[in-house]
Amino acid sequence: MGFDEKKEVGEQSGANNIEENETERIGRQLSEVSLCTTDHEDEDYEGKLDLGPQYTLKETFEKDKDDESLRKWKEQLLGSVDFNELGEALEPEVKILSLAIVSQDRPDILLLIPEDGKPNGPWFTLKEGSRYKLRFTFLVNNNIVVGLKYNNTVWKTGMKVDSTKEMLGTFSPQAEPYTHEMPEETTPSGYFARGSYTARTKFLDDDKKCYLEINYTFDIRKDWLTT
Repeated sequence: MGFDEKKEVGEQSGANNIEENETERIGRQLSEVSLCTTDHEDEDYEGKLDLGPQYTLKETFEKDKDDESLRKWKEQLLGSVDFNELGEALEPEVKILSLAIVSQDRPDILLLIPEDGKPNGPWFTLKEGSRYKLRFTFLVNNNIVVGLKYNNTVWKTGMKVDSTKEMLGTFSPQAEPYTHEMPEETTPSGYFARGSYTARTKFLDDDKKCYLEINYTFDIRKDWLTT
């Protein structure tokens, strides 16, 4: 779901200036409520880093055996990985299994991930002024994923109000899923905070490979939706 931000900003005038200023203010408070894209917004994470040739996990483990510190780091990272089960895959595979909004005010909101990455209608509703966290679980298969990152961008009335980028880390393949919980945030409150937002979330790695991208909308209201 794309947006021409310059065009949208150019169309705002007169009475809309008050809402724009409030939107920018609450944008500094809003964070981690959406979920991924593969355009210029990711340039900050590219880092121009040359990752070198790819190796299978077994080849990676066997390289530089004489370097004791490197060997210990690999053993710590890989743990009890069964190399025979992994085969000769070069590319890591990351599958996001679940996403949830966690708040003390209510039961966890479990978000179903659509296959096409585009939920129908508002994906969820947040209560204004509420404290929440985003929690997700994911599986890593085949090979080590280096520099897994979370990107989240939020728009309101065509203007970008938030951009969150967080490095999750480097993960080895394992049978059990990993769980990651984002820092706690507070939903903005007030008249201008309420309404509909458009968002995009991505999970990608240092090779700029995107494992999940979701484009969706969500609402901020006076109260949680009743379940």
